[in-house]
Amino acid sequence: MQFTEFPFHTSILKAVAEERFHTPTLVQEQAIPLVLSKKNVIVSAQTGTGKTAAFALPIIQILLDKEVEENKTKKIKSLIVTPTRELAIQILGNFKSYSKYTELTTTAVFGGVSLEPQKEELANGIDILVATPGRLIDLHLQGYIDLSEIEIFVLDEADLMLDMGFINDVKRIEKLTPRKKQTLLFSATIPEKIDELAKSVIKNAVKVDINPQETTAKNIGQLLYYLPKKHKTELCLNLLRHTINGKIIIFRRTKMGVDKLEQTLLKNDYKVTSIHGDKSQIIRNEAIIDFKNKKANILIATDVAARGIDITNVDAIINFDIPNVPETYIHRIGRTGRAGKSGIAFSFCSPDENGYIKTIEALIEKPIKIITDHPFIINKPKHKKLQPNTISQNKKGRKSENSKKNKKRWY
Repeated sequence: MQFTEFPFHTSILKAVAEERFHTPTLVQEQAIPLVLSKKNVIVSAQTGTGKTAAFALPIIQILLDKEVEENKTKKIKSLIVTPTRELAIQILGNFKSYSKYTELTTTAVFGGVSLEPQKEELANGIDILVATPGRLIDLHLQGYIDLSEIEIFVLDEADLMLDMGFINDVKRIEKLTPRKKQTLLFSATIPEKIDELAKSVIKNAVKVDINPQETTAKNIGQLLYYLPKKHKTELCLNLLRHTINGKIIIFRRTKMGVDKLEQTLLKNDYKVTSIHGDKSQIIRNEAIIDFKNKKANILIATDVAARGIDITNVDAIINFDIPNVPETYIHRIGRTGRAGKSGIAFSFCSPDENGYIKTIEALIEKPIKIITDHPFIINKPKHKKLQPNTISQNKKGRKSENSKKNKKRWY
């Protein structure tokens, strides 16, 4: 299938062609016709599958049709709520690219920057608003945002919204919109609380579920290194010197971990930048631009800061810390191997993280290849099921002869 087969206005097709989009992704192929037919839709698909275009393109088409039918009034017709500033900026850019040959206007409101320019744009009247929950509520309370004529309401990255504690804000925002509207929910996963949210705000929804197995690992090599935690930085430097080239994203679990690793890599003369929640919006934007423009070829990030950011041509991912949520692993490695290109993911597993590997392998339904040819090798543990209330057959308080001989431990 080609994008030209969708019933899009010629102005949209021209913009899409300039973006060099020809063949829709699986989520686009399934979701776009449903959105165009004005169905309520719940989409589950991982990062990097083209979810933004799956709602942006049909929204532009629907609003263009409305312009033809009636005199255009500059009141917000479509609202996209997304959890982070980076995502809001990215979605705004996509809408502007796809609608550049139309008269539709789009803006984004988010925290971390001055209110005044956002107020001015809203005062001029807009058709499409992209917003983070906190700034949206602030501007509504101040009287700058009217949601009474919303026709299409989108919740983007709903599971991240849940993780960041925005669910009550989302429910509050939804109540400010008309009861009669089209609602779209996009999420990498649909945990129980997101399912409950969907049922409360979306009626008669059609579900589109793009299985993680269908979207990961086809073009991505996955390698696993077992090693003591204290040697992770040394292994990272070793691989950067001898094995990994190109554009690299390194994921760390904490902001402190991001900062510490960045300083180490800078001291070793690597071109590195980083993003996490404690950095200002301006610094985060600069870091992403530097990475996209190859001023830095290594980006270190926390999961929340990096979630949903559209960065193309990533050659490798390093899971410096193994994620404790298996779906997060899929989000991470999905950063590479996009658009038919190959990529590779390196995962560093210390003893305390071994349980996370088990849940990840259960989700992706295959074992990750273990690499033993490295300087810090540690044996993979054998997972024995412990029997409750059992007592060693050896003498009380003594170790067996075998355990004495096997002094090299996993933990």
